[in-house]
Amino acid sequence: MEIKKGIAVSPGISIGKCFVIDAEDYRIPRRLIEPSQRLTETQRVRNAFKDGIEELTRLQAEQDEIGGQKIKDIFAVHLSYLRDRTLRKKITDMVNTELVTAEFAVSSTLRDIASHFTKVKDVYISERAADIYDIEHRLVGHLVGGKRQDIAALKEEAVIVARELSPTQTASFNKEYVKGIATGAGGRTSHTAIVARSLGIPAVVALEDITETVTAGDTVIIDGNRGIVIINPDDNTIEQYLEYAVEYTELEHRLDTIREKPAETRDGVRVMLMGNIEFPDEAQGVLQKGGEGIGLYRTEFLYLNRNTEPTEQEHYEAYSRTVAVFKSRPVVLRTVDLGADKYTQSRRYIREPNPFLGLRSIRFCLQNLTMFKTQLHAIMRASVLGDLKIMFPLITNLQELMQAKMILGDVMEDLDEEGVPYNKNIKVGIMVETPSAALTASMLARDSDFFSIGTNDLTQYTLAVDRGNELVSTLYSAVDPAVLRLIRTVIQDAHKAQVDVSVCGEMASEPESVMLLLGLGVRTLSIAAPMIPEIKQIIRSVTIEECNKVARKVLGMNSERQISSFLRDAVRKILPEAF
Repeated sequence: MEIKKGIAVSPGISIGKCFVIDAEDYRIPRRLIEPSQRLTETQRVRNAFKDGIEELTRLQAEQDEIGGQKIKDIFAVHLSYLRDRTLRKKITDMVNTELVTAEFAVSSTLRDIASHFTKVKDVYISERAADIYDIEHRLVGHLVGGKRQDIAALKEEAVIVARELSPTQTASFNKEYVKGIATGAGGRTSHTAIVARSLGIPAVVALEDITETVTAGDTVIIDGNRGIVIINPDDNTIEQYLEYAVEYTELEHRLDTIREKPAETRDGVRVMLMGNIEFPDEAQGVLQKGGEGIGLYRTEFLYLNRNTEPTEQEHYEAYSRTVAVFKSRPVVLRTVDLGADKYTQSRRYIREPNPFLGLRSIRFCLQNLTMFKTQLHAIMRASVLGDLKIMFPLITNLQELMQAKMILGDVMEDLDEEGVPYNKNIKVGIMVETPSAALTASMLARDSDFFSIGTNDLTQYTLAVDRGNELVSTLYSAVDPAVLRLIRTVIQDAHKAQVDVSVCGEMASEPESVMLLLGLGVRTLSIAAPMIPEIKQIIRSVTIEECNKVARKVLGMNSERQISSFLRDAVRKILPEAF
């Protein structure tokens, strides 16, 4: 039995056989073969090159129809490498002389070539390293493809163990089979964490070498409350955790009894609890948990796990299905937040060196107007079906907001010409998730109907901590004094301008943060659906004056650790079962 400690990101207990997913960017370990295996391994190299050529030829042919000359040229360069007999011979010679696997020979040889390119001062030549890495990735993919495990192939209940999970992988989860998640990388606001919470799947991240510790089929316990993963537990431990699981289920059932009751403090202050979703199917789950609408619909998941962009009709159908669930209740639809680690990087020829500071979110939309207008057309068509609102992500300055609103105005004019009905008074708001937006909130409020504070990115950009990097995950905290001061600034400026303000980041889903947010003046929270009953119970157990005292106390503290401990102790007195 081995116990590993990570970061708890989605509550609950799960016990099951583990299903291990390899990461695509792993370095291939040096594994030796027997002399008798030489012929087999060299043939595998030849087959990988052959498969790579066929794959690229097909992709190139598809581009011919589009007429993208630059893309065709890229494929031509890659094909020239794959057809290079000297390169293939160098790899097979390594297999034969050093007795290594085909995967290692391919990876080692191509990375050596890429390394030489990167050292050349000529920029054009140094950038060719990207070609070599791409080719290496393609060849290794063909070599290990038959051995790799894929979530889509899962046909029985299991616990997923991976180095990290991409948004595409998490979007393809089958809730029927995925019962728990453990990853080596990630943080509280990684996509793994967000999707796990949305689906109600227990999850622990930042477990570092977890994929090297487990073997497919091992029994694993995921303790999403304490941030613990137990590998191959003994019988006593399994029995103990089965009891924990029953206790947690009983707590959930007790909380479900307050579903129809309002989220109202003991002194009569009403708080609006809304849900965060990625897919239309999740809207019903928000309603069942007592949610009063959708505060954050992450529409970029329409783009993931597919090879073509969604059509306007596909957008419209997804939005109309969601609005239909809530009828007259609000649905806040965030325009696509692509870029960074979602969608665009996997499709770039030359990837951005720092995509989280690059072409993402509203910036990406403003440079891809056809795609942006397609979504806005669909949103406006759906706006007559209910209380639909538009929210622009990652606004960093007033110019971006005005550009986005101007494009929305163009779309409205198009719909007028087409005679298509839409809500001319639709509410338009922004995500406040950068320090620049927080510090200029008073200016942005003049052209916004509402604010939604995205604490995930606001924390990341304020503290200069990659929220998905386990090496610095301990530095990431939404209750850091610097982040809290920015949140307070946004709330104060919103109130002065009489602009509605909510919190839709993962901070709102954390029980220990609820009293603080209420004390800071927040009256609308948008959270993961499974957390709605728990957050509602806390709200119904406190008074606003108690929350104000908590906020005043916290704002006088000077360390994240002190604040976290204080908040945890405060909420533990109210709902001890959650901890």
